[in-house]
Amino acid sequence: MHAIRSKYYLLLLLLAATIAPLSGKTASLSITNYSGSSAPQMLEYTEIYDFLDELATDGVIDITEAVKPYRRGQIAAWLIEAENKDSLLNKRQREDLAFYLQDYALELDTMPDYKLWGHRNVCQWTSRNKTAPKLQWNLALVDPSLHLMTNNKLFKFRLRPILGMDIYASAKGAVFHRWYGADIQMDIARHLSIWGSIRDNSWSRGWGNLTPDNARLTKPQYLNDLPGVQYKEASYGGDFSDSRGGISLYAWWGSIGLLRERLQWGDAQHASNILSAHNPAVPMLTLQLTPCKWFQFDYFHAWLVSNVIDSTYYYTENYANGVTKIHYRPMNKFMAANMFTFKPIKYIHFSFGNSIVYAERTVQAAYFIPIAFFKSLDHLLSKGLGVENQNSQVFASITVRPTDHLKLYGSFFLDEFKFARLSPSNPQKNPISYLVGFQWSGWPVRGLSLKGEFMRAYIACYTHSIGVLAYTSNSYRMGHYMGDNSQSVFAELAYRPVSRLSLKFSALWDTKYDVYDYIRRNIVQVISEKPFNNVVWTNLQFELKANYEIFNNCYAHVNLIYNKASSPITGSESSTVARHFDSPQEVLDLFSPYFYQGANFSAVFGLSFGF
Repeated sequence: MHAIRSKYYLLLLLLAATIAPLSGKTASLSITNYSGSSAPQMLEYTEIYDFLDELATDGVIDITEAVKPYRRGQIAAWLIEAENKDSLLNKRQREDLAFYLQDYALELDTMPDYKLWGHRNVCQWTSRNKTAPKLQWNLALVDPSLHLMTNNKLFKFRLRPILGMDIYASAKGAVFHRWYGADIQMDIARHLSIWGSIRDNSWSRGWGNLTPDNARLTKPQYLNDLPGVQYKEASYGGDFSDSRGGISLYAWWGSIGLLRERLQWGDAQHASNILSAHNPAVPMLTLQLTPCKWFQFDYFHAWLVSNVIDSTYYYTENYANGVTKIHYRPMNKFMAANMFTFKPIKYIHFSFGNSIVYAERTVQAAYFIPIAFFKSLDHLLSKGLGVENQNSQVFASITVRPTDHLKLYGSFFLDEFKFARLSPSNPQKNPISYLVGFQWSGWPVRGLSLKGEFMRAYIACYTHSIGVLAYTSNSYRMGHYMGDNSQSVFAELAYRPVSRLSLKFSALWDTKYDVYDYIRRNIVQVISEKPFNNVVWTNLQFELKANYEIFNNCYAHVNLIYNKASSPITGSESSTVARHFDSPQEVLDLFSPYFYQGANFSAVFGLSFGF
């Protein structure tokens, strides 16, 4: 009898140990552990990411930058941490902090109190002045939004419209990019987040001699950092929709969710070489664990878009009398990845992980094991059959802040690696990519920062002889947008003179060298070629950007750009295995949108509500 009771007591203790963290009472143990919401903050909202990075480089907060997007609850916790260190902030930073805290009010169990140019927003209605309301609400026309929150804080709701337009103008003509939609977010019982957004987009030509196809500034083959999209049919340019959202169960120690979002892995100021968020958002299962201050674990399993037809997978349609039409379906394509982040001492973060891109009839259960070395699992599943392996990768990222105002970082991506290729006598080179950078900010002028970044990707990095296994989704590169055998140099001088205003002057020099097709039969010959040898395409760009946030989630910006995209190709063969181009124009048409071919002075004017 006592033994039976002991078993029950043990079960109750185990159950209590499992449920206790879900109560949320332990969240106060560490202010850096988020508890307000698990919804991600879109990477497109660069201003909040820049502000957090500035605070971290100034030594005010300690953030983990290897995995983005950040969760909104985590951002709110970092902002509160900065507020508690008010003495370390200057006047402009305190004003920016107060401004951003309004956007994360729900995550902090409060309602926003919007102000416009320092004055209370008269176009705002709220229930907060009523006596003990069961439901608090806030409706604002400046930062158009509706906020709801029950008195016990167990249900929080936000609805926000989205509207924006960018106008790209140059001597060649004008391109209009407009978008509209809505964003919704709910948080239930402090452990369930539900969110979603829809943005209907279109690229269209304005004045000038542009064609509808010229109005599309982003395509899979173009070498620019504009986010990738999947176009719908449109005679005037390109329509596409961007629907994101998800559901996540979370506690102070981590979260598990099903969502569709863009991911950036690897610390970078311009473009990451691990996961760059260049491809369209993909649906995925995610797991994030933050059990203590010095460790974070991230995992996802994603459903990619292969854009490769499976000739054995189709359905038929009764198209006309006696006519049957066959509709082929794309091949399945999946990805699993994990990242371990350690903080051995304050302001030193080291992350490493691995991933696999695989194509099977259905998902492979082995790749749902979060803490796994996927290449080893791949060998277990395929070697005995003597079939081709799937496409696996290993990567690492490190961020060091040796002193206030200085940040150093680097990341490494190993598509394939053999120690024998490190020998100088071996002509073969490993298909890897590396990125290094620095940021100096806040001294001697507060608000001024200088950034620099250098990236190189060797031949055959991010590619594969089997098209469906390439490191892509919707045909867009998931790694650095420049692809293999390329180099990118980026520098930026940024200044935030007053609250909500940022001025940036940047220089970019992208270079693409010989282009090789990944053919299994001659891949050894390809990776034996000299990398970074013959220049095929280059783009030199200078940009001056002014961005002002008029109120929360509304910003206006002006970009003045000079770029020169050119190709020195003469039509002669530079290698027996490199791709042959007949003329510079052929290269430009492949890698550059018409709008940015040759030398151009252009301007971008934009206004956005809701991002």
